[in-house]
Amino acid sequence: MDISRRRAFGLFAGAAGGVGLASCATTDAALGADAGIASLASTDVAVSFDHGVASGDALQDRVILWSRVTPASHVTAPIPVRLIVATDKSALEASELSGDAVTIIDLETSQSRDYTIKVDLGEEAPLTPDTSYYFQFGVQTPDGLVSSPIGQTRTLPKTGGDKLVMAVVSCSNYPFGYFNAYRAIAERDDVDAVMHLGDYIYEYGIDGYGGENAERLGRRVDPVTEIVSLEDYRLRHALYKKDPDLQAAHQNVPWYCTWDDHESTNNSYRTGAENHNPDNGEGDWTARKQRAVQAYLEWMPVRDPKPGRAQEAIYRSAQFGDLASMFMLESRLLGRSDEISWTTELSGVEPANIPAKVAETSQKVADPSRTMLGKVQEDWLAKKLKASVEANTTWQVLVNQVIMASVRLPDFSKTLKPEQLSALPAGYAQMLIPFSAMGLPFNLDAWDGFPAARERLFAASEAAGARLVTITGDTHTAWANEMHDASGKSTGVEFGCTSITSPGMGKYLPIEGLGEMFAEANEDVVWHDPFGNGFTLLTLTKDKAKADFYKVSTIEAKEYTTELVASFEATPEDKGVSKLKAV
Repeated sequence: MDISRRRAFGLFAGAAGGVGLASCATTDAALGADAGIASLASTDVAVSFDHGVASGDALQDRVILWSRVTPASHVTAPIPVRLIVATDKSALEASELSGDAVTIIDLETSQSRDYTIKVDLGEEAPLTPDTSYYFQFGVQTPDGLVSSPIGQTRTLPKTGGDKLVMAVVSCSNYPFGYFNAYRAIAERDDVDAVMHLGDYIYEYGIDGYGGENAERLGRRVDPVTEIVSLEDYRLRHALYKKDPDLQAAHQNVPWYCTWDDHESTNNSYRTGAENHNPDNGEGDWTARKQRAVQAYLEWMPVRDPKPGRAQEAIYRSAQFGDLASMFMLESRLLGRSDEISWTTELSGVEPANIPAKVAETSQKVADPSRTMLGKVQEDWLAKKLKASVEANTTWQVLVNQVIMASVRLPDFSKTLKPEQLSALPAGYAQMLIPFSAMGLPFNLDAWDGFPAARERLFAASEAAGARLVTITGDTHTAWANEMHDASGKSTGVEFGCTSITSPGMGKYLPIEGLGEMFAEANEDVVWHDPFGNGFTLLTLTKDKAKADFYKVSTIEAKEYTTELVASFEATPEDKGVSKLKAV
């Protein structure tokens, strides 16, 4: 990283009764002014802040602040950047300051990190818990000062914490439509944090997944090809961060992000990916994976792994007072075993040989050596769950990518009428009809493909006495699940969010009552909605965990409405969580 703290002023020196901030100048009118300190050095080129501001990974005493400087022309020298932070927004909006109002930190960025800026505020001197901070970046240019928008963030409470409201999102495929769900979140005043569960970007080119929509809506990807090189990944992140609705959602609350597969490529795992093709010039998987991770760490408001850890090891935790421990999992690039898919396993198999092939594949899936997280992360999570319960924390929240509950397809040959069966689209939908009659877990890319690893996680949760609430993305559909281990014992609840834009199963299986069919076919599934796009609002209090499922009316026009379509809640028990109740 070549952002360096060239000079820091008033780095939150301790003061009687709390934190004291050094008095310095601020914002558009005064950011570059001389307020008794050396003025910021000027860059030689015009610049702009085209990608907004963001914050993330807020802890009780630290938070990540992020932005990106866009130079108007090529520049080789580092670009000096000034960061101003205040606990009072008016201090950033004032042209003159007095008293202990702001802190100034001088930084620099350069081409080596794609001109992004990421600061772990509080790393050198702790911030105050449960406190709002306002921040702004600025660059002196030959034409004067250029400033970013003002961002807002908040540290977590050290004790107490009566209520936590999280907007849970995933799967934002740019070509498929407008990010109206992000805008809907930005316009709420009750959201404490956004939890992004992965597929923040997608890797496909204009001729891939969503390409037709892109042309129709004017949402072409950049670059227009599938992203493989470091520059490709950077350009794709830059495209997303230019979206005004995404910028709005980032601006005023901290985000907690974890990647799924499309931040690298489809159905990725430790040693490869379904959509990585070395024979087609895409090179070595490890090199591509590292390029994807580098761009992600540059462009996202996430805390980098500690020195000595693999760059893929972004699993981490955050503590919201006594109310909730949040564990952001990494389940793709670090410890995930090789992919097993029914499509690959059963392709070309003669009908008479399918039962034997199914048995063989099921045995491979059940292999205890298969891991989703890897042993190191499994052990880390087990210790963290135990410590959270011993600290009398009410909720243990898994920030997770793929469905953890056990899910099988309904038997469409029995649940659908002949006219419904014949009306299903050719291809994927028709293929599912005979498969659904087998009663098998159909998505082996989810935890159903790693049953032994799931049992180990459930055992660790039970040993800790955890009250497990799992939030999940990936499927582009909404879920309210009651999870059970292999013996049938309850292990917690799961709330799966629908997508920001990516199409769910309802698009490919346009069957009325499809969600109800899933619920009837699966003990773990209480409610399922395979249609639409939106987000989940998860509210945690000492008394309950409540999930409100919201949809936006459209993603194909900028004008939209937002609708609450379902709500479910669970209550904490002595060891574990109650059954879900519709509210």
